[in-house]
Amino acid sequence: MTAADSMTTLRRRTSEKWRTHPDDVLPMFVAEMDFSLAPSISAALHAAIENGDTGYVDPHDLGTAQAFASYASDVWGWPAQPERMGYATDVSVVIVESLRRLIEPGDGVIINPPIYPPFFDLVPEAGGTVVEVPLSDDGEQYSLDLDGIDRALAAGARAVLLCNPHNPVGLVHSHETLTELSRVVAHHGAVVVSDEIHAPLTHHGATFTPYLTVSDAARAHGIAAESGSKAFNLAGLKSALFVAESDRMTDLIRGLPEEVTFRAGLLGLMATREGFTHGREWLNDTITTIESNFTLLEQQLAEKLPQVHVRRPKSTYLAWLDMRDLGWGDDPADYALRHAKVALSDGISFGKEGKGFARMNLACAPETIVEAIDRLC
Repeated sequence: MTAADSMTTLRRRTSEKWRTHPDDVLPMFVAEMDFSLAPSISAALHAAIENGDTGYVDPHDLGTAQAFASYASDVWGWPAQPERMGYATDVSVVIVESLRRLIEPGDGVIINPPIYPPFFDLVPEAGGTVVEVPLSDDGEQYSLDLDGIDRALAAGARAVLLCNPHNPVGLVHSHETLTELSRVVAHHGAVVVSDEIHAPLTHHGATFTPYLTVSDAARAHGIAAESGSKAFNLAGLKSALFVAESDRMTDLIRGLPEEVTFRAGLLGLMATREGFTHGREWLNDTITTIESNFTLLEQQLAEKLPQVHVRRPKSTYLAWLDMRDLGWGDDPADYALRHAKVALSDGISFGKEGKGFARMNLACAPETIVEAIDRLC
């Protein structure tokens, strides 16, 4: 299992997670890990610094694309093609630059709240209009509302911005669901941009399905945003990939301005390549740690705070906490910060479906989880 760094070491970090709040607050909000980098990544970055290898990316170097393709083939059975990929700074850029070329100004783009908050902003940045089709919830599990998506497309929406796996609920969409989604989208002549940044963090025993593998229709109308930034804690190094499976989407990638590639971080591409190539054992151990932390969270809540409910996700290190029974109002994260000095992500920012919810980051030491629940009691 992967161990978290000491709190003393973590407090020396200068990222958002460790600079937003004073030291008496437990930061469990933004999606950053408290773990040290995978050894292979750390070694590669140190070697690059020693060599002064900190210049611009080489847009013709397919090394990182090949590393991702090898990982996708070995882990997901997806024979992704490096020559159909392109580089960018992060998945948000992949999303925006793809949508800009796939929709007309004002076109509707479907998102499925509760959803990663930037989705609400990325769609208008790309020139589109947000169309909300919330996840279905039967009280036991979440799922895509395929009928709702069908109705929204029939009403004029032209794209689906898919979160696969889904942040914040950790839903790993099934092959059957994604196949049906591709049929619905194809029927309406629409497109899909699939954000798959959390895919490498799929838990043991669960099966992640890349959207571009489910059907010929998906390959024709879909483009994927891939990255190692969540899996290997590389967000600040700025690298992500456009991935296509059709000539249409490959042409989209090839037609991007050169600056989209040049803005990617060379160190980020190096780190991503090392992670997908030599960091797989570290990632496997990290997922084991995350699963153990979810078990601990469940135990702590059952013993100390049974009014808070959580459904075990199948991906990510993010726990979606239903805190409505506490009576802390629509924004329990605000109450938690003010009264318990525990920083959580507020559920409202994920959409109106997030009222009374908060998101907790479990990529941390077990002791941090215990202390957080003790403070919240």
